[in-house]
Amino acid sequence: MSSDGTATTTDLDVRLEKHRVELTGYCYRMLGSSFEAEDAVQDTMVRAWRSYDKFEGRSSMRSWLYRIATNVCLDMLNAGNKRARPMDLTAPSPLAQAALTPRPDNTWLEPMPDARVLPTAGDPAEAAVAKESVRLAFMAALQQLPPKQRAVLILREVLAWKASEVAELLGTSVASVNSALQRARATLAETDGAGAEAATSDPLDEEQQKLLERYVAAFEGYDMTALTALLHEDAIMTMPPFDLWLRGTDDITGFMTTLGAGCAGSRLMPVEVNGLPGFAHYKPDPEAGGYTPWAVQVLEISKGRITGFHFFLDTARWFPLFGLPLRLDEAGGVSGVDGVDGLEAEADEVQ
Repeated sequence: MSSDGTATTTDLDVRLEKHRVELTGYCYRMLGSSFEAEDAVQDTMVRAWRSYDKFEGRSSMRSWLYRIATNVCLDMLNAGNKRARPMDLTAPSPLAQAALTPRPDNTWLEPMPDARVLPTAGDPAEAAVAKESVRLAFMAALQQLPPKQRAVLILREVLAWKASEVAELLGTSVASVNSALQRARATLAETDGAGAEAATSDPLDEEQQKLLERYVAAFEGYDMTALTALLHEDAIMTMPPFDLWLRGTDDITGFMTTLGAGCAGSRLMPVEVNGLPGFAHYKPDPEAGGYTPWAVQVLEISKGRITGFHFFLDTARWFPLFGLPLRLDEAGGVSGVDGVDGLEAEADEVQ
């Protein structure tokens, strides 16, 4: 503090940064986009820094920051864009009709590293709720809600705010908040798959860990018989930015051995993503040798089977976000130039 009792720039920066992870989680749930969420939080921090002298302290700094972040997100959502998964937009494609048709980046619900949105400390029960609330199926269901209902549901159900606190934040009445929450719950109850991933325990139990080990062995060995044994018969496979999605073991393994045959011999590296098991997927590089980034995989598990696996293919965006290396050598180790710097340079070239 300075001699006149006001916060110094350093003090204020430290106090603001303390809330970055939880605010990023909130904005990510609101927006469905990793990068838009981080932009929204940065905007929130800048606005808070600039207007701190007007902060009267009648509420906590945390509440004040959430109010700013909510306004930022609502402004961003005025464009009306709803992030989605491929199965939210089209019917599944039979393998015989499979075509890789990309859609713009702003179409898709985006993956997010756990470390950027899930606080590391706190009550285990609250941590479990936080994890469930960033899983892909729940995130997709949130996108079906009008923006203010979305904010109410997140603040009340995920962050456990009181109705009176939410009403104050939104500048409305408790009755209005309760009504919005009731409508949001009804919409989520009608949304297929909103709770489908809750069967994944936190942390993963021994059976689930063994399932993942078998998955890695089957995928790296490109053993379709072993992979089929791990998949639910109605398992889903998606590949944003392509709108193609496949359902069922026959179509999935058929795709992997035809259009996806170049992934034979891949390497997988574990990542923590959207509160779910995930892997950085490196594909063999026949020209330069070693392995090159291909996708961030996110897996959904229920009752001892893999029910969904989702390949986010835009590696120039995702691998820097996850802090992943650009290349693996023949032995599966990090090779050549630093991966994050290399991919960021590659992303700059694309832009």
